[in-house]
Amino acid sequence: MKIELKRAVERLDFCQAPSLEDMAVVERFGEETIWGGAVSVSLIEGHPQTDKYCAWSSLIEGSKKRQYYAILHIPPIDSPEKAVRASIVHAYKNGKGDG
Repeated sequence: MKIELKRAVERLDFCQAPSLEDMAVVERFGEETIWGGAVSVSLIEGHPQTDKYCAWSSLIEGSKKRQYYAILHIPPIDSPEKAVRASIVHAYKNGKGDG
């Protein structure tokens, strides 16, 4: 999985993405868990605005395929939790479910 995330980030941002490290993230809304899983955090080389990114994947509902996410650490995104939260809010606003 880490190799797939690394490749996804490199394709999206045309940068090298070394040293992935996994962090557990659980996003809740009230008492309900909206999303939980591992988010890979890495240094990124060659990007003009940041030196970090977060990447993770989720199963696509009703499928065995995965959706890949990669969000750069550009304020206000400065943590894995904020990256996941931003993805969920974006998906909700666009009617696509959760991140």
